[in-house]
Amino acid sequence: MLYQQKLRFSTTGRGTYNITKQVAEVIEKSRITSGICHLFIQHTSASLILCENADRTVREDLDNYMAKLVKDGDSMYQHNDEGSDDMAAHIRTILTQGSMSLPIHKGKCDLGLWQGIFMWEHRTNSHKRNIAVTIMGE
Repeated sequence: MLYQQKLRFSTTGRGTYNITKQVAEVIEKSRITSGICHLFIQHTSASLILCENADRTVREDLDNYMAKLVKDGDSMYQHNDEGSDDMAAHIRTILTQGSMSLPIHKGKCDLGLWQGIFMWEHRTNSHKRNIAVTIMGE
């Protein structure tokens, strides 16, 4: 069986957004009890991560690390069509991931105890983001 749905999110700027609940709702709606849930973010300046879900400082530390690794407005960037964070956001997306696959077991996303699914917005301004969800199984 195959089930597809798009999720739409509004961000308020750079940071991580927990989307675990929304993904779990799509899995439940699909009625698939065993299979794979594939997520694909349809953007080049935001990404998906599987991360610690209990302590927000883990994600804050990731943001701080990424800010040191990939600086906004670096003089080596040629691309800045949408501002000083434009090229940095593209690089951050490439260094992370645009898609992920997760197991479904007994009708639920089979995450570990401390794992959550997060959308990582790499732009400093607010944006609308789409994630295509494809669920395959039985």
